Amino acid sequence: MENIKRFNSFAEFYPYYLSEHSNSTCRRLHFIGTTLVIFILALTIGKGAWLWLLALPLAGYTFAWIGHFFFEKNRPATFQHPLYSLAGDFVMYRDMILGRVPF
Repeated sequence: MENIKRFNSFAEFYPYYLSEHSNSTCRRLHFIGTTLVIFILALTIGKGAWLWLLALPLAGYTFAWIGHFFFEKNRPATFQHPLYSLAGDFVMYRDMILGRVPF
């Protein structure tokens, strides 16, 4: 069985999360997926089209997992740390926009 890393806080997790996203194509695919998630969520709220919520996981995870399996060549952190990983997606997205994490 795979050894699962333990984290006491998101602040402790985030450097690990970034290390699992060292490939620029993987980060760009995450950025695309997160942008789609934000767009779909805004559309859902704006139009009241609640069935679009079903598209959120597909939009976010498809791009991220392609990035991990084909470019980063690792397992997504979501499998072991789903909540921290979700937060990590949005923090990395912000950090990419702010230039703290390279595209």
